[in-house]
Amino acid sequence: MNHYFEIKDLKLSFKTYEGKKRVLDIEHLAFNKGEAYGLIGESGAGKTVLALTILKLLATPPALVESGQILFNGEDLLSKSENDMRLIRGKKISMIFQDPMSTLNPVFTVGEQLRQVIQHNRGVTKKEAHRMALETIDLVKLPDAKNLINKYPHELSGGQRQRIIIAIALSCGAELLIADEPTRNLDVTIQAGILKLIAELQRDLKVSVLFIANNPGLVSAVCNSVAILHQGKIVEKGTVREVLRQPVHPYTAALLSAIPRNKHEKIDLKKLMASGEAAGNGGCSYYSQCLKRQHKCQQTSPALQLINGSHFAACHLGVERSELNECSSLASKIS
Repeated sequence: MNHYFEIKDLKLSFKTYEGKKRVLDIEHLAFNKGEAYGLIGESGAGKTVLALTILKLLATPPALVESGQILFNGEDLLSKSENDMRLIRGKKISMIFQDPMSTLNPVFTVGEQLRQVIQHNRGVTKKEAHRMALETIDLVKLPDAKNLINKYPHELSGGQRQRIIIAIALSCGAELLIADEPTRNLDVTIQAGILKLIAELQRDLKVSVLFIANNPGLVSAVCNSVAILHQGKIVEKGTVREVLRQPVHPYTAALLSAIPRNKHEKIDLKKLMASGEAAGNGGCSYYSQCLKRQHKCQQTSPALQLINGSHFAACHLGVERSELNECSSLASKIS
């Protein structure tokens, strides 16, 4: 089956003074056109590095793609030249970054920045770009566009700035939107508005969304499917219902257990993870923290295996459980 977006056997390392450090090792990740796909992991898991790799925005060196493909509409982005990528960035794939204040230029009005992006990518006149900028601001549901377009970034609230970033990302007709923790620096009520906006834009404009977050709750509000990233590897993936309601990998379970169910609940993080020696070079990356680790986890890193439906997990324990379930199901059919 050909997917709209697909990553195959991607291995990326950084060159350091201590040698090469592997930061991404992704067997497979794919989603279809118009789908909202979530990518969850703690800080340092490699989420932003993956987003920047998709757009080929990492400096080489120190970044080094050792192998793999990133297929977008059947074309490998990793084989594209810089000139080819300039035609793809903005027009076909856009990115919403974490911090709008570091993304927007403080010395230009938001209208100037929107117009510049539109003129550069669409080749229209300044007057036409101004009209399209107003339409885009309306699209992201910001009131009084004619007044707001003349304001500088520091004159806007955090939520308004993030909506302007989304407007810039969509201003040139991008069909794939990479949202890199777009609600990270916003309060809870503003977060809800941004999540609702992204969901509505995804539905109404038929854009595909790769939604990156460290909070499973945010992903479940926007996405249909999800992948869990740990130290650059996908350790579990499937539909939101499969992964977040019936987690198989201990890391996924620990992430979910770290979320308080109410304001009175206190989470003891020490009880969610073990401590001890790290696995060998070929062992599981989560071995040193895993509460359910086995001897073979220290020796062999598990590959993604089908659990059921579209649910995959890279865990020896999960695979054993799946095999037991299959045997039990087969026995019941025979009897």
